[in-house]
Amino acid sequence: MRNFIRFIIRNHFLLLFLFFEIVSFYFIFNYNEYHRNIYLSSSNKVSGFLYEKFSSVIQYFELKKTNEELARKNAELRNLLDKQTYYTGRAIDLKIDTISGRHYRYRSARVINNSVNKHFNYLTLNKGIKDGISRDMGVISSRGLVGVVLNTSDHFATVISLLNTRLKISARLRKTGFFGSLSWGGGSFRHATLSGIPAHAAPSVGDAVVTSGYSSIFPEDILIGTIDEINIDQGEGFYDIKVLLSVDFKSLQYVQVVEKKEAEEQRELEKMSEDD
Repeated sequence: MRNFIRFIIRNHFLLLFLFFEIVSFYFIFNYNEYHRNIYLSSSNKVSGFLYEKFSSVIQYFELKKTNEELARKNAELRNLLDKQTYYTGRAIDLKIDTISGRHYRYRSARVINNSVNKHFNYLTLNKGIKDGISRDMGVISSRGLVGVVLNTSDHFATVISLLNTRLKISARLRKTGFFGSLSWGGGSFRHATLSGIPAHAAPSVGDAVVTSGYSSIFPEDILIGTIDEINIDQGEGFYDIKVLLSVDFKSLQYVQVVEKKEAEEQRELEKMSEDD
């Protein structure tokens, strides 16, 4: 207390000056219309600026939650869109087939581990058996094909990435419908190779490469990438096509896991045919 009194005595001229300054500004802004408007306008600008910056900081820390919500919504939209349609015979007249229902179901998941610089690359997802995910389900993202579920535990799943030399995907040219086998041979994480396309298919650089729909894993017409380079083996009469992948695996965060409802039935029937 004694120190406080000494401080006041030592600085009483400065404190008195500040007191009169505050009183002066109070009277100016309260009894002068022009100055009051300037004060209110300036204070609104300052407070607005501070609120905007504070809101930006809050939004930044909520990005994770927002992205997870968007991934969930994307899966829900795919579930709603994935219903059979049939043609009624009139132009542009498609009806939703509500009897047979959907062929595929989609579940959102987050990538919690990923590799792109090995020969055998895998991803880990934060969803597992208790979330309805099992082996041999397809994995896609909003940009295209990602891979296939390999192993699962109660709460996690590992995915064999498209960037894995052991994985082959049935793919086709969207423009012409010719199909072949797509695989990754190592090297660039942005490119894969589509082989088995016949010489008369006439592919062009920039054409889209999509899933063929012939497997029991992926729906048809899921984007894989676009043609980046075309080479032909004159002896074999087939193209080796370099495909620029649509998914950037280095920035992959959210995916959808695809469940085909009749997948097991299809696999069993195809196995019976192979054994004959």
